Amino acid sequence: MDRQTTVAFVIIGLIFIIWLYFNTPEPVKQTQQKQDTSVVQKENKITPPAVNSETVPVQKELPDSIRYGKFFSLTKQPERIITVENEKFLLEFSTRGGNLRKAFLKKFNNWYSIKDTSSDIYKTKVQLINYSKGGTYDLSFITSDGKAINTSSLDFATDAINPYYKVTGNDSLVVDFRLTVSDGKFIDKKFTFYGNKYNIGSDIEFTGMNSLISNNSYDLVWSNGIRFVELNSVDEGNQSNASLYYGDEHVIVKASDDGKKIEKEYNGKIDWVGVRDKYFTAIITPQDPNGIDGAYFQGSGYHTENNGVREFYNVRLTVPFRNTQVEKKSFSLYIGPVDYEILKGYNAHMEKIVEFGSFFGLKFIIRPIAEYVLLPLFNFLHSFIPNFGFVIILFSLIIKFVLYPLTKTSLQSMKKMQMLAPKIAEIKEKYKDDQAKVQKETMNLYRVYGINPAGGCLPLVLQMPIFIAMWGLFQVSVELRQQPFMFWIHDLSRPDVVMVLPFKLPIFGIDQISGLAILMGITQFIQTKMTTKDPSQMAMVYVMPVMFTLMFMSLPSGLNLYYFMFNLFSIVQQYYINQKHDGMELVPVQNPKKSKGFMQKIMEAAEKNSNTQQKRKR
Repeated sequence: MDRQTTVAFVIIGLIFIIWLYFNTPEPVKQTQQKQDTSVVQKENKITPPAVNSETVPVQKELPDSIRYGKFFSLTKQPERIITVENEKFLLEFSTRGGNLRKAFLKKFNNWYSIKDTSSDIYKTKVQLINYSKGGTYDLSFITSDGKAINTSSLDFATDAINPYYKVTGNDSLVVDFRLTVSDGKFIDKKFTFYGNKYNIGSDIEFTGMNSLISNNSYDLVWSNGIRFVELNSVDEGNQSNASLYYGDEHVIVKASDDGKKIEKEYNGKIDWVGVRDKYFTAIITPQDPNGIDGAYFQGSGYHTENNGVREFYNVRLTVPFRNTQVEKKSFSLYIGPVDYEILKGYNAHMEKIVEFGSFFGLKFIIRPIAEYVLLPLFNFLHSFIPNFGFVIILFSLIIKFVLYPLTKTSLQSMKKMQMLAPKIAEIKEKYKDDQAKVQKETMNLYRVYGINPAGGCLPLVLQMPIFIAMWGLFQVSVELRQQPFMFWIHDLSRPDVVMVLPFKLPIFGIDQISGLAILMGITQFIQTKMTTKDPSQMAMVYVMPVMFTLMFMSLPSGLNLYYFMFNLFSIVQQYYINQKHDGMELVPVQNPKKSKGFMQKIMEAAEKNSNTQQKRKR
């Protein structure tokens, strides 16, 4: 491996390490299974840091009779819970607010109940609503007498006779919640449930309310984001945000974790708004995006004990109110996994909420690779291979074959550069006092033997978008959540911890040892040693694999499995190329191209600049 290629490797490695540092999830402290229930209960009691009462004046809360005005009579009524189950979820609705109280996803288990064989969905399944912090999917408006009303605390009536309904197949069910203000004045929240879908139809209808609502608008409100449901809250917090599809672009609103609130407002057509954590989301889509006046976002985050992170988002869709006798708006409410194929099936650009990552602003390159090449291939392989571990192994082999021409060119170029090293050494010795001459003669030597000095590192640069796209794909793929492989690898979406250290390693801050990360580091060491021949550069053989191994300790085991297998296949490829071209000879090309390459132009410019400086010195 020549010096230029080595420098290129080091630069690429440093860039990748820096990117890893800012994108690698923090390791989570392991807890014993006996403590799981108490951990969950404790999480529900976490509250944001208290505000200093000395700096904020205390305001006395007004009596409900004054706060609600004409709506006071609609508070403090008996609450009823209506449960609706279909093939995808089990939802609880409350007559208090006529809104969602709980949302259980039947396909996805909690991290602390993977081995629980209980049939009780309330104990084992993921639940996404922060019901303990208040209602969600509410209406908010200003009355004609200046009262700010939020329907979360008002009591609706319902046409649901039974407390439980189940919908299957192609069947559907409509449940109506009605808030009656007075005779002929009421608000309807109608929900349509389908047997085999994650989305819910939602109709908001105002009747006779034109004399009671001012400001010519009302808000549809989603409060408190969605509930955190993963063991590693730092990793989950990194992926959590609120977002909207606005102006044919996916816009993300991300809160900081220092307790400060972030507020964003958008005016005009809104295709959808949503909140998400790492694997799950809630998205509100208006049937007529042009009939929406805008959206408002508010978010905040804070640290919890054991270095945890929590983020909460409030989202408001501003809907125009025309002051007519009857006004109706229709929406779709999706509550489910961040699954690209499912979201794309709704034909509302909802799949844009799936983020495949970016790398120094190269999202416009990385996303198409992940979205239109890697993800379809991944899903195709899984269609006939049930175990995702074997899918990843075959996937890495296919990617290796696809990249074979690039890596072959790179390895052949490296070998030629090694063979050319003695001749370059002679030039440096002959013109040791004239660096510009050394550069010129070196470039002429490359031209004579038909060697591109960038041939060794350029293919590596071209592969980077694919590697980053792979990174993003495996980081957020809900398909890998809680999927086992074999041996000690029980969950491909989490690190495969084989040992926990009694201390944290400096700089990296890790105390968990990943088996696959170690295997990946070993294969990288072998691969680097096979390409490095210069004794002065042997330090890189030992330093780089160790650095990458430590950085990969906290990554999902599925991602480490991919890189381990990819390195393994690369070693086989290198051995094959080395054996096949073992008798390679340097032969001058018969008709060297007279056209100047990019590197040659740079060298000539450097030589010209050097000659100019020497003339000035004279």
